[in-house]
Amino acid sequence: MIISASRRTDIPAFYSEWFFNRIKEGYVLVRNPMNAHQVSRIDLSPDLVDCIVFWTKNPEPMLSRLDELKNYKYYFQFTLTSYDETIEPNVPVKMKLIDTFINLSNQIGKERVIWRYDPIILTDVFTKDCHYKRFEKLARHLSPYTNKCVISFVDLYRKTERNLKDIEFFPITNCDMEEIAKILSDISLKYGLSIDTCSESINLEKYHIGHSKCVDDQLISKILGAKLTIEKDPNQRETCGCVKSIDIGAYNTCTHECLYCYANFSKNTVAKNISQHNSKSPLLFGELTESDQVKDRDMKSYIDKQMSIINF
Repeated sequence: MIISASRRTDIPAFYSEWFFNRIKEGYVLVRNPMNAHQVSRIDLSPDLVDCIVFWTKNPEPMLSRLDELKNYKYYFQFTLTSYDETIEPNVPVKMKLIDTFINLSNQIGKERVIWRYDPIILTDVFTKDCHYKRFEKLARHLSPYTNKCVISFVDLYRKTERNLKDIEFFPITNCDMEEIAKILSDISLKYGLSIDTCSESINLEKYHIGHSKCVDDQLISKILGAKLTIEKDPNQRETCGCVKSIDIGAYNTCTHECLYCYANFSKNTVAKNISQHNSKSPLLFGELTESDQVKDRDMKSYIDKQMSIINF
């Protein structure tokens, strides 16, 4: 199985102690986001976990403890954008994040650190020209330490629009996407980076931009040195190319407070959940109650045992 850690929150930035405790104990409990009393027990045995995909804006708290993952294969989706505290209030300053990105890449290899420049938002401050200049600056710093950049354009969910109400932002048209894609692609190619989109339906192949699989069976196969037999994740959007994974995070637990965030519903809910976090609990926050039903999740390795170890 593949573990996603996590689309729902930033585990490396805020819950690394909890995560390493789960690795030591060999299992984690995860509530169903649609029914909180349904709890899955997920076995974290290295024999079952083919790969862990980390999603983060700041993996620095994990960097000194990566040796504790020596029995696991993993890679990082590292989001590093142009925005300042007006849009990403609690994200560390960019130069510090660039240093963290370089440190991580030096430890685990550039092929296992994916740079995410997403989502792209247009505002009166973060104009197209602003994005182009800042994207190139980031590309210049990061290109020796990664092979790939993933971009996406902001989805204006109702809560996103509510969060952005005090920011002068503009809808992004298909023409905007085409222009932005062309210039970011030219910059990426200049610095030797491949570039893909995440969960975008627009076809940008003429700009050498493909559709990304953020949970990527091909990359995982290369990391493992073995073939995987795995299907597309049916729980993700149609435009998402990711293969199946099990997410061990929880919504309403991230304190970056990014205005474009889809995973937090309200600050009060986040504060309440964080107050119930216990790094020694099998749940990310809270404890089991009498109303909870805990079931073992059906899990298996996706490594094709009938195939010999392959070279890429």
